[in-house]
Amino acid sequence: MKHYISALLIIAISFGCGKKVDDATFKKDRQEKAQKEQAQKEKKTPTIFEGEKHFANLRQLTFGGQNAEAYFSYDASKLIFQSTRDSLKCDAIFMMNSDGSDVHMVSSGKGATTCSFIAPDGKSIIYASTYAAGEDCPPKPDMSRGYVWALYKGYDIYKANIDGSHIIRLTDTPGYDAEDVYSPLGNKIIFTSDRTGDLELFMMNPDGSQVEQVTHTPGYDGGAFFSLDGQWICWRASRPQGKELENYKELLKEGLIRPKHLEIYVMNLKDRQPIQLTDNGAANFGPYFTPDGKKVIFSSNMDDPNGRNFDLYMVDIKTKEIERITYNPTFDGFPMFSHDGRKLVFASNRNNKVRGETNIFIADWKP
Repeated sequence: MKHYISALLIIAISFGCGKKVDDATFKKDRQEKAQKEQAQKEKKTPTIFEGEKHFANLRQLTFGGQNAEAYFSYDASKLIFQSTRDSLKCDAIFMMNSDGSDVHMVSSGKGATTCSFIAPDGKSIIYASTYAAGEDCPPKPDMSRGYVWALYKGYDIYKANIDGSHIIRLTDTPGYDAEDVYSPLGNKIIFTSDRTGDLELFMMNPDGSQVEQVTHTPGYDGGAFFSLDGQWICWRASRPQGKELENYKELLKEGLIRPKHLEIYVMNLKDRQPIQLTDNGAANFGPYFTPDGKKVIFSSNMDDPNGRNFDLYMVDIKTKEIERITYNPTFDGFPMFSHDGRKLVFASNRNNKVRGETNIFIADWKP
């Protein structure tokens, strides 16, 4: 094609119209080049909003679909995340390099999957899936009574090789088992289950043995993560009282939860005395420790009267002082620091091409 165009230009010049064809061709080339450069620019420089002083070199890693809960491997070279994209009807688990390259699915593509994590040794992954209960995606929850999360009874926790092969079932209960992560020490998995009739935190060995209950208070306890030394956990929890507790229990019987009032807690696994870090009545979720264990980053709608805009915040465990991290007018959530503290990965609606589109972003962290 290239040689054909060159020959065409020579013929056109010989007939006295060379300049016209030349200008048109190069104008088109310039436009195409400008479009490519703009596309690359958009990929390389997503929006950093005023006030986001801790971010540098922000990069967008996914482009299109619903992408969330991206978590680093121990050495931060890879990310595992859940995504509904292309022809998928519900979330599947994907992996990619932390620069966004080599995106590939590691779950079966059957049923719904969520809450994935990479083992500290980098040899295996865990995630929750409903595929044993049915290969089709489970039905979406009924939102006629307000926004709710579905707690599908078919969710159990599975372990697989890093490439997704050799799937092993770790939990086998008739209820909900999900929200699972490894300890950085590699010796435990913490997860959420309703096996007692309430949503509580549990721990087990990496092979699914020696399950023990960690929390015991009525209300939702979930989304837990370990500190880097493996000695602490942080999580989100509701503590409904009176009529709210009754409503919580009724929804739970239907496999639903309304995540309207969630606070952030931490606990030392030795003394197991919960410490409440937030008390704002908002929907606070997705907590993760800073590598030094002194603070917890999380997502919240505390500054939005309508409750629709979620930003990232950081709370000091000792003083309970809160610092706002992001100022995106839509959604920022599911933050995680690399273990060296140099990178932060999170999900966001910023820079989306379609309303509601959620993508994965990574930033250099400035203390």
